[in-house]
Amino acid sequence: MMPALLADTVQLVATVEPEGLLPARQQMALSLGWHIVLACFGVAFPAMILVMHLRGIRRDDPVALELAKRWSKVSAVLFAIGAVSGTVLSFEMGLLWPGLMGTYGDVLGLPFAFEGLSFFVEAIFLGIYLYGWGRMPPKRHVLMLVPMAIAGVVGTFCVLAVNAWMNAPAGFRLVDGQVTDIDPWAAMFNDQVWLQFAHMWVAAYMVVGFSVAGVYAVGMLRGRRDEHHRLGFIVPFVFATVAALTQPFVGHLLGGGLDERQPAKLASFELADTTESPSPLRIGGIYVDGEVRGSIDIPVLGSVIAMSSLSDPVPGLDEIPEEDRPPVNLTHWAFQSMVGIGTLLAASVSLFWFLRWRGRNLLERRWFLRFVSISGPLAVLALESGWIATEVGRQPWIVYGFMRTEEAAGDYSGLWWLLGTTAVVYAAMTAGAVVVLRSMARRWRAGETDLPSPYAPQTVGERTNTLRSSSPPLRSSEQLRGDPE
Repeated sequence: MMPALLADTVQLVATVEPEGLLPARQQMALSLGWHIVLACFGVAFPAMILVMHLRGIRRDDPVALELAKRWSKVSAVLFAIGAVSGTVLSFEMGLLWPGLMGTYGDVLGLPFAFEGLSFFVEAIFLGIYLYGWGRMPPKRHVLMLVPMAIAGVVGTFCVLAVNAWMNAPAGFRLVDGQVTDIDPWAAMFNDQVWLQFAHMWVAAYMVVGFSVAGVYAVGMLRGRRDEHHRLGFIVPFVFATVAALTQPFVGHLLGGGLDERQPAKLASFELADTTESPSPLRIGGIYVDGEVRGSIDIPVLGSVIAMSSLSDPVPGLDEIPEEDRPPVNLTHWAFQSMVGIGTLLAASVSLFWFLRWRGRNLLERRWFLRFVSISGPLAVLALESGWIATEVGRQPWIVYGFMRTEEAAGDYSGLWWLLGTTAVVYAAMTAGAVVVLRSMARRWRAGETDLPSPYAPQTVGERTNTLRSSSPPLRSSEQLRGDPE
């Protein structure tokens, strides 16, 4: 498998003209792959905080309120870092792909504008919510999460609208190489936007749900089996459950009609070297010299899953000109990694709730807690694999059917310096985030329940705790009057 994937990678980097193509691809892969994980927290975390905060208010539950407060501060740290990487991405679109933005900038401007507005709304209400603890009436305070959550979803929709448009271009006509009759609303609400958005939206809840539940699973493995850890586990795990069980249906709907829209991508997903009726489901395997080797074939199931039919064939790669094929093995393995991990996570949550219904609690089983502790990274791996399958599977097109990727890149090689700088900055931000989050967790475990919000004026409780923990002993009234110590 590895030699085949290496060959596909070589295929991707083999095209060195124009000079900006290769560094642009690496830069975009690094930036998107890094930012998308943080974006998931901006989409899904506010809803989880909202549920926890509402539980705290309605049940007068101090544990739930404390969890909501802590999660909001973790969310602020991740949002700050995500804002940096998101801003970098917005500049990169024009810098790395001048051919794309120069030709289709007017078509794509609307979703980018709305995404910017959504970002500001989310930032504003995150700030109000973060600093509102102890300063606003509880019922008004919790409402600050609603626009924050909505803005995160709207921003995600706008970004996905651009990517969906690249897969299913709409809202313009190309006449003699010139873009005319631009309809930005039609471009934004293209045919694929809703399903592609739903697929990413649900994936965000999988990533955040499993990641947060995994943190508390680690705590339980270390013997912390109090109400704080049980509640901190179960709420995100419920979100992860709903998302994991919903995702296969959304993914299946998104794949419907792919044989007509992007047959080369479907053929690579299914590793269909020839058109067979019915087509088998191929698990694993590699595509070498026009043949499939080493796969496990399950008859008919390929047609059932990909074509929703017992006999309709999956279009084979032999019907597609070689210059129009994506890197087949990389696309195939990325797609199967996404599906395989998603299936594993869906099976795990199903097992948990089935056994809980039968009266058995898997939270008492260390093997299950160990699995949940790695479920977050697994969900991230599935997310990254899905994006690789989508983006690499669309090659050699950046705008499917209209513009090839090499036409969109610039003709300057200085981008390698930008790539190196970005890698260093992202590595530093990752290290910084880990240090800050570990410090927060350590102080919370030590009993510092009121970590001050950064740059915010302190509440009475925070001020009191700060004085107790860090101030020198209070001086006597004589000293305050200026008497020598």
